[in-house]
Amino acid sequence: MKVKMGIDRVSEMDILDGKPIGLITNYSGVNSNLEENIAVFLKKGFLIKKIFSPEHGIYGAADGQAVGDSIHPEYAIPVKSLYGKKKRPDIEDFKGLDLLVYDIQDVGLRYYTFIYTLVYCMETAEKAGIPIIILDRPNPLGGKVKGSRMNEKYASFVGDYKLPIRYGLTPGELALYFKKEYNINCEIKIIKMENYDKDMVFPETGLFWNVPSPAIPDYASNVCYSGGCFVEATNLSEGRGSPKPFQMYGAPWLDMARMVKWLDERPFKDFVFRKRAFVPFSSKHKDQICFGIEFFPISKDADFIPQMLYFLRGVMEIHSDKLDFNSYADVSRLESLTGDDRVRSYLTGKIELDVLLDQWEKEEREFEAIIKEIRLY
Repeated sequence: MKVKMGIDRVSEMDILDGKPIGLITNYSGVNSNLEENIAVFLKKGFLIKKIFSPEHGIYGAADGQAVGDSIHPEYAIPVKSLYGKKKRPDIEDFKGLDLLVYDIQDVGLRYYTFIYTLVYCMETAEKAGIPIIILDRPNPLGGKVKGSRMNEKYASFVGDYKLPIRYGLTPGELALYFKKEYNINCEIKIIKMENYDKDMVFPETGLFWNVPSPAIPDYASNVCYSGGCFVEATNLSEGRGSPKPFQMYGAPWLDMARMVKWLDERPFKDFVFRKRAFVPFSSKHKDQICFGIEFFPISKDADFIPQMLYFLRGVMEIHSDKLDFNSYADVSRLESLTGDDRVRSYLTGKIELDVLLDQWEKEEREFEAIIKEIRLY
C-alpha cells in the first residue's frame, strides 16, 4: 500500500486555517500525486505569506552556489533564501507569521544541509515564539543507523548535533531529536505518515522518486551518497556532472585494472562494480576522461560506507603520489564529512577497517538508545 505522506493529509490540517504561514520548502515539496505543496495549500485557502528555501534554491537549479532572495514568479510570494547571505533565519524573518510549516524531502544522511535548515528554523522559532508544523516524509534509506557520530570539534553546516552518518529518522523524528537533545523549546506538531514503517527503504513506499538534489537523481545514487560524499574532500571525481553521480568515482590518473584487483581482494556482498571511464561535464576534472569504478547496490540492506572506505584506502595505496586531500577543500574537509580524524587514520594505515567499524558500531548502538523513545513508526 502506498505511503501517505504528511502533505497528503492536507484535508486534516485545520490548524492552518486563517493563519499567516511561513513555508519552508523547495522543489521536493510535492504530494504523492506530484502536486506542488504551494498550490495545494493555496487551493485549500491557506495563507502563505513567505517561503523559505534551503540549499539548491526553490527550484534546485543551484548546485552548491549561494542563492539570493526572490519573488516566486507564479504565486508572487516572497522567497527568503537560507543558503545565501545567511543560513540561519533571524526573528525579523519570521515577523508577521503565526506559524511555520516544514515540508522537504530528506536523504537520511548527516551531511545533507536541509536538516540544518530545519534545526536553525526551530531555534529561531523558539526565540520568536512561533510553532512549527512538520509534514513528515520517508527516510529513503530507512531506519537503520550507520557510521560514527559527529565530533563537535569538526561541526559545520555539513555535520553537527552529534548525528551519525545515517541517522535512520524521518524529518519529524529528527526534529524531536533536536528538541530533546538540545533543549529547543519551540512548539512542534508533526503530521505523521500513514502506511509507513521504519524498515522501509524508498522503493518500498510506492512513491515516485523525489529528486532531492541535482547530484542525487535516483535511489541508487542516494545509497552510494552515504559513503561517496567523503570523496568530496579529495581530488577524485565523485561523478558530479556524469550520468551517475555518486555511483562513479575516478580521475584522469586512476589505474582501473589495479583498483579492480584491490576491490576483488575484499568483496562487499551488497555491491557489485565494474571499470568505468566517464567525462564529467561539470565539477572536478570537467571535460576530461576520468578512469574509474562504477558501483551498483544490489540489496535492500546495502551500506556503502565500508565499501567506499575500502575503495579510498586502495586509491591511497596505489596512487599515494596523486590522491590529494587539499586541492579541492580545506584541510579539515575530510573530518567535517567523516565526523572526526579516524577515517584519515584508517586511510593512512594507522588503524584497520574492521577496528574502525567496530568503534562505529558502539556509537550506532548509543544513538539507537537515544532515539528509541522518539521514533514515531
